[in-house]
Amino acid sequence: MKKAAKTQRTSAVEVFNPEGKSPVVILCEHASHAIPERYNGLGLAENDRKSHAAWDPGALPVAQILSAALDAPLVASTVSRLVYDCNRPPEAPSAMPETSELIKVPGNHGLTQDQRDERTESVYAPFCEAVAESISTRTKPMAIVTMHSFTPIYFGKPRATEIGILHDSDTRLADAMIAQSHAITLGVERNQPYGPDDGVTHSLRLHGISNGIANVMIEVRNDLIDTPDAQRDVAHQLLALLRPALASLEVMNA
Repeated sequence: MKKAAKTQRTSAVEVFNPEGKSPVVILCEHASHAIPERYNGLGLAENDRKSHAAWDPGALPVAQILSAALDAPLVASTVSRLVYDCNRPPEAPSAMPETSELIKVPGNHGLTQDQRDERTESVYAPFCEAVAESISTRTKPMAIVTMHSFTPIYFGKPRATEIGILHDSDTRLADAMIAQSHAITLGVERNQPYGPDDGVTHSLRLHGISNGIANVMIEVRNDLIDTPDAQRDVAHQLLALLRPALASLEVMNA
């Protein structure tokens, strides 16, 4: 019987399969909608606390499948992105947003610098430290893959994109994955439904580009990964893009 992979957890971050041998590190910045008690639910209604504004539904299970398949460590935030969005730098207003799409976040209005610093130090810093630790134990060449999902309806408008392959200035891994899009049934688009101009590539720049590591951000429409069977199917399609792409960059064997 295969031994279960270890997990390391703190109050702000969870690392699945920390001893994985792959030269790939997987991130999931929006894995949880949990709001620590000290923030009093951010003043949100129950439905809003569990909506897509608070996290990326389905992203963590898909990331866990990728982690197991690639034997890669997975670094996941355990705190809602409405408390602190770990894919944003501390100085960005969207790191602790006062509004997310149509949802107002009362607990984020009028934050003092001390309050912002507390969240940065208690949520963002531990996440970044866990990513840095995972990177430090890999051998190069390596890659960073960050896993996200997006809502099918945004500001009342439907989105046709199924899978988005996002990149910043380093396009190597994205290019190689998009070149394999013929191998899967879901539609693949570059820098959709977001791109660098939307401020969503912070993790790619901080952990990937600054370290010379190939990197990519994957966005999956969340209605396509709303059941365990759907999550497995999409994860396998993503692996059909990732494995040959990683091999083409000599990160992993196909």
